[in-house]
Amino acid sequence: MALTVLCISFLVFLVLGVPVAFAIGLSCLATFYVEGLPFETAIQMMTSGMNVFSFLAIPFFIFSGELMLHGGIADKIVNFARSLVGHWRGGLGLANVFACTLFGGVSGSPVADTSAMGGVMIPIMKREGYSAAYAVNVTTHASLSGALMPTSHNMIIYAFAAQAATGTIAGHFIKGVSIGDLMFAGLIPVFWIMVCMLVAAYWQAVKNGYPKLADGSTRVEKFPGWDNVLRFFIASMPGLGVVVIILVCILEGVATATEAAAIAVTYALFLTVLIYRTMTVDKLLKSLTKASKTTGVILLLIGVSNMLRYQMAYLEIPDVIEQALLSATHEPWLMLLYINIIQIFLGIFLDMAAHILITTPLFLPLAIQMGVGPVQFGMMLLLNCALGLVHPPVGSVQFIGCAIGKISIGEATKSAWPYYLAIFVAITLVTYVPSFSTWLPTLITGHTVL
Repeated sequence: MALTVLCISFLVFLVLGVPVAFAIGLSCLATFYVEGLPFETAIQMMTSGMNVFSFLAIPFFIFSGELMLHGGIADKIVNFARSLVGHWRGGLGLANVFACTLFGGVSGSPVADTSAMGGVMIPIMKREGYSAAYAVNVTTHASLSGALMPTSHNMIIYAFAAQAATGTIAGHFIKGVSIGDLMFAGLIPVFWIMVCMLVAAYWQAVKNGYPKLADGSTRVEKFPGWDNVLRFFIASMPGLGVVVIILVCILEGVATATEAAAIAVTYALFLTVLIYRTMTVDKLLKSLTKASKTTGVILLLIGVSNMLRYQMAYLEIPDVIEQALLSATHEPWLMLLYINIIQIFLGIFLDMAAHILITTPLFLPLAIQMGVGPVQFGMMLLLNCALGLVHPPVGSVQFIGCAIGKISIGEATKSAWPYYLAIFVAITLVTYVPSFSTWLPTLITGHTVL
């Protein structure tokens, strides 16, 4: 009865358009009422879920990304990317992919990446003869790399969820996952996504003859010369340096992930206020407002998801799901395929933070039994969640891109399949080739990463 109330009420709230955080919280409270459990327990679960010191990294990473977004860093990265590949066929599309990947490392957020790069690149691409759908899809899908970059606050959320989900599994103790290992693990998948997106963007540009000007002709930019490329690169280096600073601080033991996030904020303020001199009081207030709002939403999700995790453990839902999947197959490759299919389906309806918090305790223990470590599973999960950001009906990143490009979601989705394919290839490689995500952190840290 309690499980039925939990599932049905959650689905009903989602169908009614209730925000995910409130849908989770209300369905949990309804289940507490049916079970006769005190509501004080629900409040305790919610507050204890948010009262974690390492979560300080979340507002710091978000705030540093907002400072970079409003501080003019995006323009310098666009100039560098355009000077490097803008002279090729579909050059603006290729420059867009390159710039989105670089700024994803600065912002750590696909949403911020799309807002910054889309606001700059989509109008330019439309004016230069590219279709709105092409400009939007290139921007939104390339921006997904921000979910796997070292500045991604979603890695912090997954690390917390993994720590709560692991323990004695399959007869041995699993201690959780290192945030530093996750940061290094995402670099190779991000590079691969960028390469696949470049191929897809170039192929579509050649196929459709982009850019197409109003008079029917095409124009390709001239290569500005390596001296100008170097000049633009030097101008963008301070902004890109935030990724290096975070990784070096964690690798050398100078700072924890939380302290590195605070360093990133200090560096972003120093850069935008004193070096570039682009930060104004108005932009600073916008950055603070946006960071506070985003942090509040994420912490609310964390709190109500901790209530949900308590309910799932009380009702033994993870055990039920595990037994159901194990009854279907004991083949690791097939089990991982099932997990990915379920994750992709859930990503259609759940926001990224909620997706991570809800599904990690459900599938991580099972994945570990199939020989997949917490770091490798984290990359699988983050890629699946990222795909949901560009897929309706939730698809927040795609909505932002379409709003900037002034086209409908349906129109953009029709030509998005090459970019979906690129993400699917990355998910497959991370799932079935462990070294794709674990080789680099193992090499850098000197200990075996699973």
